[in-house]
Amino acid sequence: MVEESSNVGATHIADAEAAGTGSVLGRLLPIIAVVVVAYLVTGIAMPVLPVYVHQGLWLGTFVVGLVAGTQFAATLLSRLWAGRYADTKGPKRAVIAGLVVAGSAGLLYLISVQFAGTPNTSVGILVLGRALLGVMESFVITGALTWGIARAGSQNTGMVMSWVGTALYTAYAFGAPAGSLLYSSYGFAAVGVVTMLLPLGCIAVVAPVRAVAPHLRGGTRFTDIVHAIWRPGVALALSGVGFAAITTFVPLLFMERGWSQAWLALTTFSLAFMAMRIAFGDLPDRIGGANVALGCMVVEATGLAIIWQASGFVMALTGVALSGLGYALVYPGLGVEAVRSTPAQSRGAAMGTYTAFLDLSLGVASPTLGFIAQAVSLSAVFLVSALIVAATVVATYFLMSPRPILFQLTGDNPSPHRPRTRVDA
Repeated sequence: MVEESSNVGATHIADAEAAGTGSVLGRLLPIIAVVVVAYLVTGIAMPVLPVYVHQGLWLGTFVVGLVAGTQFAATLLSRLWAGRYADTKGPKRAVIAGLVVAGSAGLLYLISVQFAGTPNTSVGILVLGRALLGVMESFVITGALTWGIARAGSQNTGMVMSWVGTALYTAYAFGAPAGSLLYSSYGFAAVGVVTMLLPLGCIAVVAPVRAVAPHLRGGTRFTDIVHAIWRPGVALALSGVGFAAITTFVPLLFMERGWSQAWLALTTFSLAFMAMRIAFGDLPDRIGGANVALGCMVVEATGLAIIWQASGFVMALTGVALSGLGYALVYPGLGVEAVRSTPAQSRGAAMGTYTAFLDLSLGVASPTLGFIAQAVSLSAVFLVSALIVAATVVATYFLMSPRPILFQLTGDNPSPHRPRTRVDA
């Protein structure tokens, strides 16, 4: 216990030193660059994977959702592993391990193309590739967040999460049109080649960046971490249903309605997401994470409802943009609440566990929404998603403790900057 307390104190000192040297963004730039490059491999597949499975392999929308959900499920299963690895081996090593796994996923993409004549075999290999990408996401994002918080200071947790997420969606924004161009010009094999080579080249970018010393002992029990962060985790999971609807089924909806440039929907979502995080990324640190998350969920639900009712291309894009604006600060907002509840020496495990709630949501939501699309209609996917996200606002109000200032009328809610009760191992 004494050694654990020493680790926490040492980390706080490191945070204070980080806060006093250079700008936060300057310290995060190398990590941001790595996340952008690493997530291009996910971005290029987002608009083409549903089309390839549905029209290239002639498989149904349920299989489309299953293939998409595989990555989320694999990410869920590997989050805690990645978090513990980042805590004990160092976040830099976690990031590099994730990049190597991503290259292996690209190789499986290429192999799956060779079996396109037998769709069931091809999609089985493709599912394995998606699973490896899920492991990549666990290690790269958990490592990047842990690394970034260590470099920028824990008092800038919300900003770190916002900028890492902005880097991720920058990759999505540029990856969507690039993936569509690759697929239309050279087929799915080109997506496999880029997925294999880009992460391996990214290792050269991250190699020169100074590593952060790992915590060799003094971790917190997993059950204690779950107990500390389950409230923001559940709220994150429920709000993630809207994200699953957008990323998996918006391209198919646009194609069904005859609206050209389906990739533009994903790019619009990503650009709106990035604009919100760049402009207001520090808001959770300043006024409280739960307050920001609740307001953003209302906007996200409104955007999903507009997509459901959209009668034209412009109206649908408006709904997509609102969904991106709303979803942008849900993760960092609730993440601030999660980080404040856990000790510093278990920050990687806490980040991994918190994000695992989102992975669970996406892993279940994607095939479930695919079933709804097949049984009812594609537009019904966005009605169901809007209702779930709207219900999340009410659920979050009761789940978060103490209640967010936004809904606290008595004025006795603690300051958003006041630390929550910490978990002792």
